[in-house]
Amino acid sequence: MLRDLRRDLQAGLCALLRERFSIDHTPVIEIPPRRELGDLASPVALHLARELRRKPREIAEDLRSGFELPAPVERLTVEGPGYLNFFLDRRAAVVRLLETDPLSPLEPAEQSGKVAERSGKVAERSGKVIVEHTNINPNKAAHIGHLRNAVLGDILVRGHRALGHATEVQNYIDDTGVQLADVVVGFFDLRGETVAEVARHGEPFDYLCWDLYSEVGRWYEQDSERLKLRRATLHELESGAGERAELGRLIARRIVDRHLRTMARLGVGYDLVTRESEILRLEFFRTAFEKLHESGAVRLETEGKNQGCWVMPLSDSDAFQGLEDADKVIIRSDGTVTYVGKDIAYQLWKFGLLGRDFEYRRFEGWPQLWETAADGGDGAGEHPPFGRGSLVVNVIDARQSYLQKIVRAGLEALGHEEEAARSVHFAYEMVSLSPQTARALGYLGEGADDQRLEMSGRKGIGVKADDLLDQLEAKSREEISQRNRDLDGAELDRLARQIATAALRYFMVRATTTRVIAFDLEEALSFEGDSGPYLQYSLVRAKNILRRLDESGLASAPDPDVLRAADAGHWSEDLWDLAFTGAQVEQVVTKAVDTLELSLIARCAVDLAQKFHAVYHKHPILQEEDAHLRTVRLAALHVFRRSLRALCHLIGVVEPDRM
Repeated sequence: MLRDLRRDLQAGLCALLRERFSIDHTPVIEIPPRRELGDLASPVALHLARELRRKPREIAEDLRSGFELPAPVERLTVEGPGYLNFFLDRRAAVVRLLETDPLSPLEPAEQSGKVAERSGKVAERSGKVIVEHTNINPNKAAHIGHLRNAVLGDILVRGHRALGHATEVQNYIDDTGVQLADVVVGFFDLRGETVAEVARHGEPFDYLCWDLYSEVGRWYEQDSERLKLRRATLHELESGAGERAELGRLIARRIVDRHLRTMARLGVGYDLVTRESEILRLEFFRTAFEKLHESGAVRLETEGKNQGCWVMPLSDSDAFQGLEDADKVIIRSDGTVTYVGKDIAYQLWKFGLLGRDFEYRRFEGWPQLWETAADGGDGAGEHPPFGRGSLVVNVIDARQSYLQKIVRAGLEALGHEEEAARSVHFAYEMVSLSPQTARALGYLGEGADDQRLEMSGRKGIGVKADDLLDQLEAKSREEISQRNRDLDGAELDRLARQIATAALRYFMVRATTTRVIAFDLEEALSFEGDSGPYLQYSLVRAKNILRRLDESGLASAPDPDVLRAADAGHWSEDLWDLAFTGAQVEQVVTKAVDTLELSLIARCAVDLAQKFHAVYHKHPILQEEDAHLRTVRLAALHVFRRSLRALCHLIGVVEPDRM
């Protein structure tokens, strides 16, 4: 409703500006800081004062006198130095709100917008959006840091889809990298196990590899000559031939399956698993390298520390000014390809610029998921049309900002400047544990310093994602069992999972992505305040009100005719504030998606819940005898509930049956 109304106000003012002043200008329509200044406002007169050489208030008065108010605008005033302030007929506005979805998909003609990068550049959005997230190295179990990546990526995908944008989710697997090579070395050289022996290891296989990965690191430190085994393994992984490559494929597949199961616990899913090995075996990289070579974007170094390497010289680029060494190695002197080289090829494919495509097959055990293949696949003609995005968002932590700049530089060097502008790095800071949670999980002793636990995968120090989820579910189960002693085991387990998921997902998105966050179990699971369970509690409370209305034989849905006939005075400021905040959901989600500041969604959700709790006791519905007043309060409740449910769906907070 609010989106359509803003569009109508803009169109009306545009027409009036052409008529009165012969000027083409699209005015800003905004929400004033205080309700007494109106529900919507426009500073258009202030923006045009210099151009029209008139006082802003004179321009505003001129526009007010000739403006035809669209429904449900009730009146228009001029305030302050020349603001146009619009006041809504609250009864008519709420009727319209109840007739539309809080996040109704945009019409195809409206499916364009802008996504602002952290650098301030802006990229047009139209067509398909490709979001790449999670991207865990297939060498060990997922940890708490991976959860922030997956949750942020999943919420961004949900936001795009809620706004009507065709969106594809990709999970990139580095199955030719150093981390996997080290686990292969661990099984093959350190432990002397064959492929068949590794295949017989039981679950959790990713936990076994977690310990082995750190063990290999210590083994290397004892004799640096052993690092030659890593290099030999990397060559086999890239070529795809040999027993080490076969072992690498087995390890990667088993661990990726475990990662998928971990993320499924949080409601995170994917459309396509892309494998780095196929980028090499299908000669994606060779094709991309030939393009870079022909354009002069890479050169072979004949001396210095990069002798024998193919590098991308970037010292002349504005984005890399001031760096001591701005040349990035694309192919090492031993012929192996660096991460960034393969990622340039991958980015070209995402935009449909490579001239090549993967083969595809369904991922075994996951019927709705596809994976890339290099052996003909099994779904020719059946798989969805992957790739060819118009906007590509890579969700990768802030430490990878330099490499993401190089990927964009590679596209620019090939003349794909528009696609480079539409290559967006969604950066975020890291996750640690609060001292209290670190102690609760056994990572800090009682006498340890009061500091956050820093993670190190190489040293084996970190919080496995499944361990954290298990702990959250256990604490949720304990809390719910105390509140609901009549629940059976299955119901208790289901509620515990829902609450644990809400707690973790909300905690990961509530802070701005520029902040390092310290995860705290007690804070995340709180049923009051800034938490996922608090949102669930708010939804359950609203649902219980409607249930009691049904049980009392009263209408649990507002009658539009009664609502229109209600006295305007029935809409107290706090009730209207609750309803109008609910009306802003789509605007908030659009801004969050466009700016990549997804914490705006969490802030809106908790603000909405707090407003509901503030009016809950002041405006009872069940006991109210005045039918019109009861209907007004019921309408505000419905707007709140529908709006909060929409926001919770985006965050991934499930509405439970009870709390």
